[in-house]
Amino acid sequence: MNGDRDHQRLIATLRKRLAEESGEAVTLIETHISSLLLVGNLAYKFKKPVNLGFLDFSTLKRRLHCCLEEVRLNRRLAPDLYLGVVTINGEPDAPVIEGEGAVLEYAVKMSRFDEGALLSRHPELINATLVDRLAEQLAVFHAAVAPGDPAQPYGEPALVLRSMLQNFEQIRSLRPELANQRFLHLEQWTTARYQRLLPLLVARREAGFVRECHGDLHLGNIVLDRGAPLLFDAIEFNPQLRWIDTFSELAFLLMDMEERGHIRLSYRLLDHYLSLSGDYQGLQLLRFYQVYRAMVRAKVSAIALSQHPVNGPQNPALDQYRAYLQQAAGYTREAPPVLLITHGFSASGKSSVTRELLQRLPAIRLRSDVERKRLAGLAADAKSGSTTARGIYRSAFTERTYRRLAELSELLLRSGLSVIVDATFLRRGHRARFETLAHRLGVAYGILDFTLPLEELKRRLSRRIALGDGVSEADSVVLHAQIELDEPLLPDELALRVRAEDGLQFPQRLAAEVCKLRPLAPGG
Repeated sequence: MNGDRDHQRLIATLRKRLAEESGEAVTLIETHISSLLLVGNLAYKFKKPVNLGFLDFSTLKRRLHCCLEEVRLNRRLAPDLYLGVVTINGEPDAPVIEGEGAVLEYAVKMSRFDEGALLSRHPELINATLVDRLAEQLAVFHAAVAPGDPAQPYGEPALVLRSMLQNFEQIRSLRPELANQRFLHLEQWTTARYQRLLPLLVARREAGFVRECHGDLHLGNIVLDRGAPLLFDAIEFNPQLRWIDTFSELAFLLMDMEERGHIRLSYRLLDHYLSLSGDYQGLQLLRFYQVYRAMVRAKVSAIALSQHPVNGPQNPALDQYRAYLQQAAGYTREAPPVLLITHGFSASGKSSVTRELLQRLPAIRLRSDVERKRLAGLAADAKSGSTTARGIYRSAFTERTYRRLAELSELLLRSGLSVIVDATFLRRGHRARFETLAHRLGVAYGILDFTLPLEELKRRLSRRIALGDGVSEADSVVLHAQIELDEPLLPDELALRVRAEDGLQFPQRLAAEVCKLRPLAPGG
């Protein structure tokens, strides 16, 4: 079978045959590269015989290969959705799915899902629970997929830059008038930021962060299945588009969530992903890749604008183009970062409040409970079997943990990101290390102080232990040990204090108080 006409005839004939056999209406969905027939609880996805340069479905052999790849790749995340590859046999005027005779075509056989459950159609369905599950799925997936072969060109920095600059070139060739000042700024920023990040791009490729990812992870490719997010439609037609840095993939999803009004939840997803993956280094690439992904979307809008020009005041494609350009430009603006540390005993509400606060500032959170276990090679929810003075809670390991938190804080602050360090910070020496860091970098600094009555702390701690909730291993013995070694805030520290124990009830008020903090004098 060759050509669009033969393809359309085959699809029309199959649609009629399926309707006759099932006694049901058969829905046809067309995209620029696929035809889908939906019947009953099944879907058959056919690849159109096209060659668009970045994808080639022009021969039957190529279409078979891509069908097999589509099933292989998508079964990693949606095994129950992708049932296999089927043949279309027989004569062009009498095709049969899995019939006899010559193979006319191949199709991907899928379980049908409710299109109304796509998150792109109903972004209001996105909530904290869903976001946490998405972060967990993505972190587990990225850890499981194989890193790229260094002998292959995938993820080479020069190719990454080429893909980014092609967006600008293609928009300019489609509609030269769209290349306004904001457009030119984004083009120049992309090139300049690439030069700055080049050593990191090289290092991450060598370290194995370029992996066989999903490649097209946005809300239009996530469906709610029995309340759980199901990720589908990974890119099968072009390896270059799926063998990418894991942070490029994450940036696409975060950018799409923000565009649809979920800025706070996007930071919650990022926070949970980081706590699981520990890939804080990748944050240096976040804005770089978010600009790239927003410009991809801007290019798609420019293509729609050129294919379907509209004369008049209402022009949705142009409005969408401008919106994506504005979103991309927003990622290039860097607000002065803030360094916040917490101060308080276990069960005082530090983790709950800082999780809400990070979504409003926004900021990146570093948790001592999580990073302590990571240093010991343990998962966040693992039990260490340690006591207050032994194992990972001995004094030397605690010093190592705070040192690691300071190193990560400096890395992120130098990248222009605000940081919240969630730890007890009961010792003045630990607090002084971070105040000194804020002085050295000349950033705003504050101490989120959590003060609760002892009986309330005990009640919360007992409840947390009973529920098995959280990553902390603190119990009543730990709490009393903390009380013994606590070194209260000094007068100069009290000047930097922000009362935070009611942050869950009044998160916006807490965020407003934090925003009043002023940068510390460099070198003070």
